[in-house]
Amino acid sequence: MKHLNLIAAAAIALLASSSAVLAEDCQAAGTVGTGGSASAGGTSASSVGTAGTCRTDDGTTSSIGSGGSAATTDGKAQSKTRINDNGDELKAQTKAQAVDKGTFSKSRTKTSTDGETLDSTTRTMSHVPGEKPVKNTTNQKIILPQQ
Repeated sequence: MKHLNLIAAAAIALLASSSAVLAEDCQAAGTVGTGGSASAGGTSASSVGTAGTCRTDDGTTSSIGSGGSAATTDGKAQSKTRINDNGDELKAQTKAQAVDKGTFSKSRTKTSTDGETLDSTTRTMSHVPGEKPVKNTTNQKIILPQQ
């Protein structure tokens, strides 16, 4: 519980210290987002990701978020999210998977922005032994106009 309180306090401090930018101040702006879910038998998995960028005279501001969940009646379920901040580039990836014997469902979302290009892709798959797997891919990509 102490870790949760520490994370919450850090998030509040980060939000309080960031400067707000009004949408009308953006010279170029964009948002992307994808999500998906898969289910088979007693398993299900979902993931979602979103990113936004605003370019002003003072620089570029970007944000990113991702999350997911998985559930199963009798097997194993897990989900994990990783977010990387590398200067001007933000990347997020969420993986969710549920397995019950040979039956499984999984969903993966990758989202990124480098201040000029925003991209999000979600891939889902579910499978029941003896049947053909069900797959789906959703992608959204935006390239902001040059100044």
